[in-house]
Amino acid sequence: SISRATWDDRYPDREPYTLALDETDTVYHENITHNLGRMADEAGLYHAIWRPDEAGLTKAQQLIEPLRRGLAELRRGPGHFGRLNPANGWGNYDLLCSFVERYLVACEEYPTADIRVSR
Repeated sequence: SISRATWDDRYPDREPYTLALDETDTVYHENITHNLGRMADEAGLYHAIWRPDEAGLTKAQQLIEPLRRGLAELRRGPGHFGRLNPANGWGNYDLLCSFVERYLVACEEYPTADIRVSR
């Protein structure tokens, strides 16, 4: 864990995402629509988000670089990726960026955690 002051220094424009450990020892859990699959794929994030096991990724530390690269790719092309927003309105560019940011923070905070994806 980090202090609020450290968080504010590192991420001045974001509120922290806090987690409480429960009896399952889950340190991070989140859901994102598969409607963003095409956008994630174009940013190089598809396997990291939905199929890390198929890419041989089993620990959170293995996701850090793929998530960093994919997030950087998303941020380089908001116009391009914005055009890939699902027509049905379920998910969008901003949602994917926020999701990847939170996922990355969790992986950095818990690098030895096992990855489990439910699909």
